[in-house]
Order: sequence, then C-alpha cells, then structure tokens
Amino acid sequence: MIAKALPPALLACWLALAPAAQAAPAPGPADPVFPGLGSTAYDALDYHLAFDYREASRTVDGSATITARTRQPLRSLDLDALGLTVRQVTVDGRSAGFTLHDEKLTVQLPHRAPAGRALTLRVDYTADPRAALPHTGWVPTADGFAVAGQPNSAHTVFPCNDRPDDKARFTVSVTAPDALLGVAGGQPTATRERDGRTTREYRYREPMATELLQVAVGDYVLNEHQGPGGLPLRDVVPPARLAALKPALDLTAGQLEWIEQRLGPFPFEDYGLLPVDTDAPDAFGFTGLETQTLTLYKPGFLAQPEQAIAPLMMHELVHSWFGDSVTPRSWSDLWLNEGHADFYGLLYRYQQGWPDSAGLTTMDDRMRLVYSQADQWRHDWGPVADPTAANLWEEQRYLGGVLVLYALRQQVGESVFERIEHAFLARYRNGNASTADYVATASEVSGQDLSGFLGAWLHGTRTPPMPGHPDWRVDPVG
Repeated sequence: MIAKALPPALLACWLALAPAAQAAPAPGPADPVFPGLGSTAYDALDYHLAFDYREASRTVDGSATITARTRQPLRSLDLDALGLTVRQVTVDGRSAGFTLHDEKLTVQLPHRAPAGRALTLRVDYTADPRAALPHTGWVPTADGFAVAGQPNSAHTVFPCNDRPDDKARFTVSVTAPDALLGVAGGQPTATRERDGRTTREYRYREPMATELLQVAVGDYVLNEHQGPGGLPLRDVVPPARLAALKPALDLTAGQLEWIEQRLGPFPFEDYGLLPVDTDAPDAFGFTGLETQTLTLYKPGFLAQPEQAIAPLMMHELVHSWFGDSVTPRSWSDLWLNEGHADFYGLLYRYQQGWPDSAGLTTMDDRMRLVYSQADQWRHDWGPVADPTAANLWEEQRYLGGVLVLYALRQQVGESVFERIEHAFLARYRNGNASTADYVATASEVSGQDLSGFLGAWLHGTRTPPMPGHPDWRVDPVG
C-alpha cells in the first residue's frame, strides 16, 4: 500500500526496526487473567473454518481444520470448546476419540506425537448462536449471526487454542441461502453457488488471534470504497440502513489518513465496518469491537451525528495497530490496546474541537481530571497493568492507560514518544507484545532506563507525580 509519507526520522526508525518474518516465540505460562484458557503444549499454525448457516433451525454446522505443531511429546491434545455439539474428530485423516469437559475438547491422538510434529485435526460440529452459555462469542440476529469472541469466548464459535499469544493464519468459508449474505474479515477469494445457497471464501493475509475473528450472516449489502493509497474499504450494512449510515461510513477514509500520519501505514489488506442488524441491541456488551479488518458496531450507533461517533470510530480504528497487528501477549497487557486506542481517540477529538464527556477540550485538562481520580481507580480496580477477570474492562485499562502514556510523553518529550510508538509497532508487527516489551522498547529508544518510572505507573498502588505538572494533585481515596 502506498501511504502518506512519514517524517524522515520516523520512517528510518520504522524501517530499521521492522523485523523479517520469524517463528512465533514460545508461549508464556497460563494467562494470569484467564488461566483455564489455551494450551502451551502446541502451536496452532493454521485454521480453515467453515460455517454453514441453517436458516430453518437458525443453527450453524461448522468444521474447523487446524494445523498445529507440538511443543512437547503428546498422546492427547486439548482444544478450547464450549457449547459445541461435536460430531466427529479426525487427526491426519484418521478418526480420533474425544471427550468434552470443562470448556475443553480433549482429542486422543492415534499415536504418540513427538515434539515438533505437525498434526492436522478436523472437528465437525454444530452450534446454536442463541444457546444460553456462561459466556458466548455469538451475536444472534433476526436472520443470522455475527461473532464477538473477545476476550474469552472464541471457543464457543469454533474449537481453538483460545489464548492471544497463539496467533495463526485463517481462511474462512461461509455458506448461507442466496437471500442472505455470508461474510468474514480478510479478503474475499472465491464464491460458489449451488441449490439456492452461496458459499463465500475469505483469507486473512496476516496472522490473527482467535478472539479477533469476524464472521456474519444476514440481510446485508456491501458498501465498497477506497481509503488512502487505494486501500480497499468494504462495509457490510443492512440495506434498509445504508442511506442513514452513509455519512458515518464516509468518515473512514479521512480517519485513516489522520491516524496513518501518526502510526504509519495501515497494517492489513483491507478495512470495513459491520453495523450488525439485530432486534436485541441491549444484548451487546459493547459499542464497537475491533474484529480484525471488519469492525463490529452496535445497532444504531453509527446513525448519530459525527461528533457523537467519530472519536469512538477512531478508537476502534487504532486497534488495527494496537490489539490486532500487535496483540497482547496475555490479557494482563490489555492496557496496551485500550490505553493507546483511547489516547489517539482523545487526540482526534480535541483536534476537531469537540468537548469530551466531561466538557473538556484539551488533553491536558482531561488528564488532570483523570490524575485526580487515579488513586481511587487503583484502589477500586488495581494497577493499570494488573487486572483480574472481574475488573478487566474497567476504566483503569482505558483512561488509566492513557494517563500512563501521557506521563511517558511528558517524561521523554513528544518526538521521542513518537519514536517509541513507531519502534514498538514495527518490532512486534503481526505478533504479540507484553507490558515488559513496551517498557523495554521505550527504554531503548529513549536512551534511558524507564523501567522504574513506568513500573510505578503501571504496577504501583499509588499514583506517581506527573512530570511537568508539579501542581497536579490526586484526590484522597474515599
């Protein structure tokens, strides 16, 4: 993609640090937020997923073909799975025994597999998007479904190694009756029609975490246009809402130009919005969700005026860099996603001259307000980079993360901060990064050891002094 030129110093930094493709690093221990998820015994390399929507029963017949490489000798292999009616499992084309238990699908291997062995597993199953589960990645709609697997529910949609540090290649096929449209993220690659049903195939060019998959079926039309450098933009929109949503859809190209000037070229093959059509908008636990290359939105949100929606649209767009391209190594690193998305979303808002929810119009004023609340947030929700499953989505991961980035920019200066951002994105592109990785990058690029400074902001129970603002005060904990 031909993107708007970066400043020479930033471009040199980006090119110098951009890595060649390399093998995925060995996974860490169990995820500190969701320790029951995933397995470190193997590395998932490829997922070939097929979804066949059965409109009469409103269920989905699915198949998942998974190529994995063992990291240790195995006689059985655990996939994450919940709410799936598994019909058959094969390993390297041979029928395999399996059991379902504790959100796991345990597959018995035909022979003991040594470390480094590549295996191909196929799981055929049926799922009901409307099923009552403890948590679900399905978004049922009036005539189909969409997918929202973040953070720990992709395995209710397809069996997988459902941990963010095991990114893999994905291809997806979606079959639906001709009257409906089946879509997925990535690039469309083929279409087949047979007996009143159409199968559409899609390929994700870059590796992806399981929680970022988007698949949808419904009464939709495509709104195709172009972004900077000819980047394909493909929105999936209910036809009855297209006219009302067109002003919002037309904002994407300009927003891409704005954020590419700050973060570099868009990291994926295309981008689009999916304002899902549903009769139960209150069932959404989110307004927007950064499923890779096809962002999911709550019904009706994009029909509002630009000032009400554009900052959040920028937030979700920034996730293409922070969250999708560079994915957190574990869920304790969520602040890297949400803090950065909110940081640039706020910068965009204030540059447009739009007051925020507190009526403030500058980043300094908003950060001073957040700073005053910071000890209370640490008391209520823990340090920024130490979440639990219960408080993962609290404001501490969002504006609390912004406050950390603001403090870092105050400490090192704006130009060095920009270099840190570009170096981090280049170094970990299409991979995973932890909080420690960000701290190490910041220290290296700035030429100073920032481990103590950032450690206090990220993990401390009390809020440190704000560089450059000795008059700022933290309110007492109530």
